[in-house]
Amino acid sequence: MTSTRPFHMNDLFRFNNVNLDILTETFNMPFYLQYQSRWPDLFKIAESPDKSIMGYMIGKSEGSDALWHGHVSAVTVAPLYRRLGLAKKLMEDLESTSENVYNAYFVDLFVRSSNSLAISMYEKFGYVTYRRVLGYYSGDDAEDALDMRKALPRDKHKRSVIPLTKPVLPEDLEW
Repeated sequence: MTSTRPFHMNDLFRFNNVNLDILTETFNMPFYLQYQSRWPDLFKIAESPDKSIMGYMIGKSEGSDALWHGHVSAVTVAPLYRRLGLAKKLMEDLESTSENVYNAYFVDLFVRSSNSLAISMYEKFGYVTYRRVLGYYSGDDAEDALDMRKALPRDKHKRSVIPLTKPVLPEDLEW
């Protein structure tokens, strides 16, 4: 049986089976440490009975006023454990914490516009494309991102998910 638990610093030395996958964004050590120190309740591990790391989710809360929201910085599952509902479980945990602890209006995430599998998965979870961010991902394989959002109960009129009609540039992002 899979269990979820808070991320521990020693997990940084144990999650190569997740991070060494081509579909997973990896970050530098200070990135993980910052999230662990500032938003420990939004940094979770999915663990197998033998204590192998099956996947993880990194999130944060940010914004102000009606733009106060939970943000998914990363959700990833090791290839061996995909299609078992782990991403859904991790996302639901972040959504619940964003709603019940942070009283957020919505949850958002950025996804490569070419990642049709992830986009489809997020749509099944209730996320909608809010806007396109031109050139969000830089480097050799530069591409646009889709900013996807899911309204939480605090946003009674679902204003946070009304799609924008024009794309934006990374420098136009609020947070």
